[in-house]
Order: sequence, then C-alpha cells, then structure tokens
Amino acid sequence: MDRLAFLLATGLARGLVIALFALSLVIIWRAARIVNFAQAAMAIVAVYVAFAVTQATGSFWLGLAAALVTGALVGAVVERWLIRLVPSGTPLPGMIVAIGLVMILQSAISIIFGPKHRPMAAPFSEQPFTVGGVAVLSPYDLFILLVALGVVAALGLLFNGTTLGLQMRASAMAPEVSRLLGVRVPRMITLGWMLSSGVAALAVLLLVPTELGLNAHSADILFVHAFTVAVLGGLDSPSGALVGGIVVGILISLVTGFLGAGLAPIAVLVLLTVVLLVRPGGIFAAKEARTA
Repeated sequence: MDRLAFLLATGLARGLVIALFALSLVIIWRAARIVNFAQAAMAIVAVYVAFAVTQATGSFWLGLAAALVTGALVGAVVERWLIRLVPSGTPLPGMIVAIGLVMILQSAISIIFGPKHRPMAAPFSEQPFTVGGVAVLSPYDLFILLVALGVVAALGLLFNGTTLGLQMRASAMAPEVSRLLGVRVPRMITLGWMLSSGVAALAVLLLVPTELGLNAHSADILFVHAFTVAVLGGLDSPSGALVGGIVVGILISLVTGFLGAGLAPIAVLVLLTVVLLVRPGGIFAAKEARTA
C-alpha cells in the first residue's frame, strides 16, 4: 500500500505537467484549428532562454518570466512569418512545415548548446512529505498542482467568460463570419499561438527539474503523452486535457512501478485505442448540435 500511495502521488505530479502541455495543444486547436507538431521544440527554445536567465541571475522566477515571454514571442514569430504563409485549404502543408521546423530547431539547439543534458534546479524541495510513514507529494509537486489548476481556471475564464476568448474561438471556427462581424481574425489567431506557446514553455520548464536535465529532446516524450491526452479528452476541451493528463500520468506511474517502464507506452496506447473505439471524438468532446 505504501508503494501504491507513492506511485499515485508521483503519477499525479507527472500527470499535471502532461495536462499543462496538452492544454497548450487544446489552445492552439481552439484558436486556429491546428495541431502544432513543433510545440515541443518551440517550448525548448523558451526554456533554454529561461535557463540562461536563471544562470545569470540566480532567480528561478526571472527564468520563469523569461520562459513565458520567450514562448509567446516564438509563437507569434512562427505564426506570422511561417504558418501564415502556408496554404490553409488543407492541413497537410502545415503539418509538413511544423515537422520541418522541429528538425531545424532541434538541430540548431544541438549545434549551439551541444547534446549533453544541463541540470536545472527546482525552486522548491523535491523531497516528498511523509504522512503516516507514506511518502506523498513534495513541495515542488504541490507547486506544480497549484500552477496547473490556476492555468486551467484562467483559460476556462478566458475562453468561456471573456469577449477576447469568444473572438478567438469564433476566428477559428468561422473566420469569414467573424470578419464580417468586425473581429480581427489574424490578430486573434496570433494571440492563440502566443498563448499556446507560452503554456507549453511553462509545462516544459516545470518538467525539466524532475528529469535528466535540459537538452534539445527533453520535451519529445512529453509531447507524445500530451498529444495522447488531448485526443483522449477531446481537442476542444481544457477540462478534458486536465482529467486526461492526470489519468495518463497515474497510469504511466503505476505501470512503470509494478510492471516496468517498457510497458508504460503500451498501456497508454491501449487506453487511447479503447477510448477512441468507444468515443472517437474524445471523452469530453462537445456534442454535435442537431440540424434537423
């Protein structure tokens, strides 16, 4: 039972990071109806900037601010000077460009910084609390929990309770109608990319201190798990990303702890297959409105 409790707590912490990155994919889908396969590589660029700022100042918080600002700027640059130039009639050109961008960014990072992992220290202790002789969440895990819940609440308020969020969603789903109603569609799409890239950078920054360190491929597995979570929850559902992230994180932790790390990807694949067979649009996908 002690081992089970520890694995559940560990899975919760990892699942929240996965959920945050999945939220970034949901944001870009809601804002631009695009699955950005370059999300992880773009986030790594922002985290390297955060690493440099932290090393120079000794402040994790300044590094965190630098990651968010850089992530938003990278998202704006990619959307304005790359994605906007790609034909939008079919998703295939955008996917090909995004994959090419991954290769360019990862190669550039490896050339500039080298292949080695660079350790990053967490702002709080990673030593778990002990309750009744059972190891549970650490202070850093609790920090991740609060950040994840805060981001989810803020995004829910943005998309469902503000005019800006409504304009972003309308620009993605009905751009021509939105233009006729006076919405600046290109600006809304750019804001969506900036917000998505900033959240992705935050997720990767939270993950790196708990892993081997920072290098060009530190977010690759995170992207795979987050994409799975986004599909499981429904690409249009922030709450689905949160719940799906926690479920996948706990599943990975339990399978790794009891059966071995090699079976964890298979378990995630089985879960994805079962959910898609039962509910192809995702567990929290919005129901289609009746037209007749």
